[in-house]
Amino acid sequence: MRLSLFVVSVAVFIGSSTHVSAAKLGARQSRTTPLLTNFPGQAPLPSLEQHSTQRGANTLPLDNIQGDILVGMKKQKERFVFFHVNDATSFKTALKTYVPDHITSAQTLISDPSEQPLAFVNLAFSNTGLQALGVTDSLGDAQFPNGQFADASNLGDDLSQWVAPFTGTAIHGVFLIGSDQDSFLDQFENDISTAFGASITEVQALSGSARPGDLAGHEHFGFLDGISQPAVTGWETTVFPGQAVVPPGIILTGRDGDPTTRPSWALDGSFMAFRHFQQKVPEFNAYTLANAIPANSAGNLTQQEGAEFLGARMFGRWKSGAPIDLAPTADDPALGADPQRNNNFDFSDTLTDETKCPFAAHIRKTNPRQDLGGPVNTFHAIRSSIPYGPETSDAELASGVTSQDRGLLFVEYQSVIGNGFRFQQINWVNNAGFPFSKPIAPGIDPIIGQSPTRSTGGLDPLDQTKTFSVPLFVIPKGGEYFFMPSISALTSTIAA
Repeated sequence: MRLSLFVVSVAVFIGSSTHVSAAKLGARQSRTTPLLTNFPGQAPLPSLEQHSTQRGANTLPLDNIQGDILVGMKKQKERFVFFHVNDATSFKTALKTYVPDHITSAQTLISDPSEQPLAFVNLAFSNTGLQALGVTDSLGDAQFPNGQFADASNLGDDLSQWVAPFTGTAIHGVFLIGSDQDSFLDQFENDISTAFGASITEVQALSGSARPGDLAGHEHFGFLDGISQPAVTGWETTVFPGQAVVPPGIILTGRDGDPTTRPSWALDGSFMAFRHFQQKVPEFNAYTLANAIPANSAGNLTQQEGAEFLGARMFGRWKSGAPIDLAPTADDPALGADPQRNNNFDFSDTLTDETKCPFAAHIRKTNPRQDLGGPVNTFHAIRSSIPYGPETSDAELASGVTSQDRGLLFVEYQSVIGNGFRFQQINWVNNAGFPFSKPIAPGIDPIIGQSPTRSTGGLDPLDQTKTFSVPLFVIPKGGEYFFMPSISALTSTIAA
């Protein structure tokens, strides 16, 4: 099924100010298949049965944590409905009624399919949104109060590429709706319109979908995504080889490992960094063909093989998900599809040499592993992104020029924005000198690095001194910082 991008500019929700109870929002048929999908190569979600048998002192209250924070990149379809609060009093009244039957917990998302809704709904707020609702407590995060637009130049973004309504602080919140069918997304978005009526204005809606067939779980450049998520203590019941294990406070506010003091109501929330990334797929493919690596240690390569090899070294993985640290000369689809093996490496064998993996490879820039000298929990986050837009057409591939909008609706959850998403982007991805203390300057992340000077080294293993000038293939079109509270906080504090 082709992907879709919906943009609704200042489209007012139509409805009376008399809010409809959750019970009146339409009868729900029973679900028979899981709401979420374990795509090949990704570590599977824990089951509720596993949690029930392994409960202990570190077990999290999964029934009170909004589900998207922990489940990662397991969604087949998702819609982000960004809104502005017009009437705080009416919004709070509607929220109290809406939350119990519609805001979906992590527990529900790993329960039996018959206990799951046709679509899940989660809800997060910007700082201006909380202020509009009279919630003025400091949440203890340095970046959250001013929003992402104020931070965009620090992230390296070209603000001329940002699109309304992200250019400012008019977005007060976002409903996240996830399902396996577009009709369910529509139905639940209509429910939001009915429930909240004129108390809010929808300012934009963005929809994404897993790519079709065997490409499901892959982003638009073709690479399997969502592999190296951290295991959160109290959430995962199985840790896979090579997976980082982090205390819950790295992701959830107020939990063990959270370095910041929070108001009591903020317990079990998380800061959500949202980014609207456009991907220039035809240009990426044309670049890898034009700069195809002619040979590796296994021998000479055809132009297409050299293009695939260059792309793999830019990412640090082959399109199958197989890491080049373990498969340095050719793709290994069986390795890529195996979560017991595809994350079991730490770069310790390439600390001073780029024969296997470039220092600047995307997965190395964003998760440096042994380049940091050992496990470091502080900078981990959980990604929960989804592709948007149509498949690349034959005409686009032939011309090497993008004519249809496509990309990634990127989401990352962490307890401290400055330790997770922001640190990764500024201190690692955009930093040509990171990883530090290498014999050759690594250069910028060739995939998501944002810098006027896009130079990357080490991409050719037989000529590691060669520098590649890499065009910008991922363009930030906007974003915002949100706080996703616990389910109880939505009614006890946000709606109070």
